[in-house]
Amino acid sequence: MSSPQVITPEEKLAEAKRQMGFPRIVAICGSTRFMTEMAEADVRETKAKRIVVKPGCDLKSPHEFWSDPVEAEALKIQLDELHRSKILLADEVLVVGDYIGDSTRGEIEYAKSLGKPIRYTHPEVDPDA
Repeated sequence: MSSPQVITPEEKLAEAKRQMGFPRIVAICGSTRFMTEMAEADVRETKAKRIVVKPGCDLKSPHEFWSDPVEAEALKIQLDELHRSKILLADEVLVVGDYIGDSTRGEIEYAKSLGKPIRYTHPEVDPDA
């Protein structure tokens, strides 16, 4: 007798999205210096009938929520974890910009570990190209 197949939470999520007829979900990644380009990518992906998740704030721009350096560092950790959840939720990743820093590199590696397809607005920065 064969043992039952173990289904991972990620596979359950993918199956639920399929059963519900969800459009593809794209996680936009990249340096926050490219927030304008991310907004443009959001418009293009939305026009292509994809659900878009992306960074929701730029800690490099002044705001009362991260004016205190200690609070800003704690918030960055929380936002990094939140963005990893967005990558997990997504069906694919779109890397925006012509520069890949340490944070974006980590996001790309995380997406790869999940088997997510990755596209680049600037293919020349693709570390696997």
